[in-house]
Amino acid sequence: MLVARTFGAPVPPRRLRRKARPKQADPEAGPTVPVTELTVIDTEQVPDDPEAWLDSLRANEEHRDELVEAALAHVARALAARRVASADPAIPDPTLDAMLAIRVGYGEGDALVDGRYEDALELPRDVGRRGRAAALRPQERMAALLGARERSLVCEELILRARADLDAGRVREATMQIRVGIEAMLAEREALQAPGQDDDLTELDARRTITGDAANEALRGELSETRAAEVAETVAVCERVLRRRAAHGARG
Repeated sequence: MLVARTFGAPVPPRRLRRKARPKQADPEAGPTVPVTELTVIDTEQVPDDPEAWLDSLRANEEHRDELVEAALAHVARALAARRVASADPAIPDPTLDAMLAIRVGYGEGDALVDGRYEDALELPRDVGRRGRAAALRPQERMAALLGARERSLVCEELILRARADLDAGRVREATMQIRVGIEAMLAEREALQAPGQDDDLTELDARRTITGDAANEALRGELSETRAAEVAETVAVCERVLRRRAAHGARG
C-alpha cells in the first residue's frame, strides 16, 4: 500500500471563467516549498517481537537496503502510472538523493496511514563516502557544459534514461532506450576515446545484434530472464565507458 501526503502546497485555484490576473507580491513573505511524504506499508505483520526486528535492522545493512529498494520500486511504479495517466513527462522517478529523510519502522494500520510509527529508524541517505575530487567532478563538468567549453553526448542522456527505466523495473522500456543508446555511443566513438575504452567499445559493437533482438522481443511483450540479464549487462558496459571518459576528462 502506498500513502501520499503533501505539506505546504498552495491551495488549488478555483475554476474561473476568466483567466486569473497577477497579484501584488509580498516581498516579506518567505518561499513555501511543498514536501510530499510517501509511506509504503507492507501489510504483512512483522515478527512477534517488533522491537527485536527493528534492532536487527540496525546491524543488518543489507536487509535495510533491500527494504529501501523494494519501497523505491513500489513508488516508481506508482509514479510511472501517474506520469502516463496524466501525460506529464516532468514527473520524475524517485531517487535517494531527492529525499529529505528515509525511515523504516512499524506501527498500526491507521496510524501508519497518518505517518505515525510506534518506532522507527532514520536511515542515512548516502551510499558511501566519496573523496573530495570525486565529489567536485560533477560540479566541474556542469560548469564546463554551461560555459560551452564542453558539449554533452547524445548517448549520455539515452543511457541515463535506460538506467532509470531499468532501476524502476521497466525492462521493456530500458531495452528500447539502450538499443538506440548503443548506436549513439558507437557513432560518438571519437569523443569517447580514453585509455581502456577500445575493448568495451568493441564489445558494444558485438552486442548490437543481441540488443536489437532484445528490442524486437520487447516490442512483442515481456523479456525472458536471459534477455533481461543481457540488457542489464549492456547498460553496465555503456555506463563503464562513460565513467572512464569522465575519469580521464571529457572532450567536447
